[in-house]
Amino acid sequence: MIPSRIQKNLDEVRRRIAAAAQRAGRSPEDVRLIAVTKTVGIEEARILHDLGVEDLGENRVHIAREKIDALPDTVRWHMIGNCQRRKARDTVQLFDVVDAVDRLPLAEALEQRCQEQDKVLQVLLEVNVYGEQAKHGFAPDEVAPALDRIQRFERLDVQGLMTMAPFVDDPETVRPVFGRLRELAKGLGLPEVSMGMTNDFEVAIEEGATQVRIGTALFA
Repeated sequence: MIPSRIQKNLDEVRRRIAAAAQRAGRSPEDVRLIAVTKTVGIEEARILHDLGVEDLGENRVHIAREKIDALPDTVRWHMIGNCQRRKARDTVQLFDVVDAVDRLPLAEALEQRCQEQDKVLQVLLEVNVYGEQAKHGFAPDEVAPALDRIQRFERLDVQGLMTMAPFVDDPETVRPVFGRLRELAKGLGLPEVSMGMTNDFEVAIEEGATQVRIGTALFA
């Protein structure tokens, strides 16, 4: 992919992030862009980093490893997909943040591997706000007890909550999902609210997202 095209796409995404933040009376600097690089190669990921994107997201350990080894240590790598317990050791070794801790057994496995590797890992708890059977995550009423349990761990640093809204043609219809996650995080005293992707990130920002995960809009 031509670097100038990625630059143009990134400029447009940043413009849209800034506009959404301003509509909500927020600073664009309050919204972290996580570029989802799972569908592109090392060179595209490197271009984004050279353009100032510090956070990159991958969802498969074996594919991410090559990119992580190739890019500078200044990249902050996010595991954005469903994290398997049997790959907890590699996940802890490779990633800086696990964005989707969706169950207590996974949290326990990550804690154990962090102990072994003498590492503190930042995590977000995934919440299935909409109650979709196909989606992972804690139900809203499960979040507080799960957080209480995980905050007792020595090696997991819970930064906030994340969710994936249903994919719909009109993002306005999922605005209540984003609002619910914001309120859950606020009630629990958690600073990070990760929600919104290419099709709905502007609404998510208007509803309080502090992190958005964008891939398609950067590489289309």
